[in-house]
Amino acid sequence: MTLVDFLFFVEVLVGGFLTGIMYALVAIGLVLIFKASSIFNFAQGALVLFGALTFVLLTEVAGDFWAWTGWLAVGLAAAAGIIFLLGRMNLDTTKAKKFSEKYVLKLPLYITAVLLVVLALFVDGGQNMWRGVFVTLLIFLMLTTAVKSPKWAMGVLLGLAVVSFLGDGVVTYRALAVSLVIVIGLAIAIERIVLRPMVNQEPIILFMATIGLNYVIEGIAQGVWDADVHALDIGIEDIPFEVYGVYVSQFDLFAGLIAAILVTALAIFFQKTRVGRALRAVADDHQAALSVGIPLKNIWVVVWAAAGIVALVAGLMWGSKLGVQFSISLLAFKALPVIIIGGFTSIPGAIVGGLIVGATEKLFEVFVGIPFFGGGTENWTPYMLGMFFLMFRPQGLFGEKIIERV
Repeated sequence: MTLVDFLFFVEVLVGGFLTGIMYALVAIGLVLIFKASSIFNFAQGALVLFGALTFVLLTEVAGDFWAWTGWLAVGLAAAAGIIFLLGRMNLDTTKAKKFSEKYVLKLPLYITAVLLVVLALFVDGGQNMWRGVFVTLLIFLMLTTAVKSPKWAMGVLLGLAVVSFLGDGVVTYRALAVSLVIVIGLAIAIERIVLRPMVNQEPIILFMATIGLNYVIEGIAQGVWDADVHALDIGIEDIPFEVYGVYVSQFDLFAGLIAAILVTALAIFFQKTRVGRALRAVADDHQAALSVGIPLKNIWVVVWAAAGIVALVAGLMWGSKLGVQFSISLLAFKALPVIIIGGFTSIPGAIVGGLIVGATEKLFEVFVGIPFFGGGTENWTPYMLGMFFLMFRPQGLFGEKIIERV
C-alpha cells in the first residue's frame, strides 16, 4: 500500500467516524428512554425532524407570528397565575376540596377550549396565528396539566413573551430558545398522554404505539410548519481542511465536538447529580427504585425532556448537513443497528456503535461497494452488521447479558 492509498484509507475512516458520531446523536435519545422505561421509542426520528423543522421555521416566520406568540403567552401566563393562586388557597372544607379537584385542576383545559373557539369564530389571523397558538398552548398545557406546575408555566410563558418581543437582531438565539422549550414540551406530552396510560402493557404494544406516534409527529410537524425542504445554516461551512495529508470536513468535526460535549454533559449528569443517580436506579430495577421512594413519573419526565434536547441537537446537525426535510425522520432506522451493536442501555455503547457503523459503511462502500457492486451498499451495510451482532452477541458490546429463570 502506497502512502497515497494509506492517506486515502485514513481519510475515509475519519469521515466514517465523524458520520458515526452523528448517528450516535440519534441513538443516545433511544438509549435514554429505553434505560428508564424499557420502551424502544421508534418516534425519536420524528422528534429529530420536528426539532429541526421548528428551529428553521422560527428563523424564517414573519413578525406577526412573534406578535401573536408574545401576546398569547402574556394572556396564558396570567391564566397560569390565577390557577396558581387558586391552588394555594386554604381549602379547609370537604366541599371546597371537591370543587378544586373538579374545576381548578381542569381549568387549563377549559381555558384552552374557550381560546380555540373564540379564535376560530371571531379572529382571522392566518397560519402564523395558529402557529403561535400551537406553541403557547403546548407549553401552557404541558406545564399546568401534565407537569401540574402553573408556577413554572407562568415563568416560562412570560419568558416566551419577552423573547417574542425582542428585535430581529437575535433571530437565531430566539429560535433556538423557543425550539428547545417546544421540543421538551412535545416530548413530555408524548410521555404523559400516549405512553403513561400504557404502563405495564406488553412491550410490543408500546413499540407499536411509538410507530403510530412517529407518523402523528411527522404530520404535526408538517401541518404546523410546512413540508418544504429548508436550508439550515448554523454558521459552520461544510468544507474540507488538510491535516497531515488527510482531508477532514470542518462541519463533521464541529458536529463531532458537539456530540462529545453532549455526551460528557450527560455522563456528568448521570454520575454526579441526585436525579442522575435516581435515573440509574430506575434503569436497574423499577420496583426497587419505587421501594426507596424514587418517583418514577418524575424520572420519566426528565428522561423524555433529555431525549427531546438530544433530538433537537441531532436535528440541527443533520438539518445543516442534509437540509431540513422529511428524510431526516428516517435516521431512527440507522440508529437501530447503532444501539444493537453498542447495547440498548449504554450511552458509551451508542457512541462506540455509531463509530463502528459510520466507519464500516464508508469503508465498505468505497473499497467494496463501488468497485464490485457499483455503489449503493452504504444503505444496507449497517443492518447486515447489526444482524451479525444479533446472531453472535445480541446484548451488544456494552449491554448486560440478562439471564431470567423460568
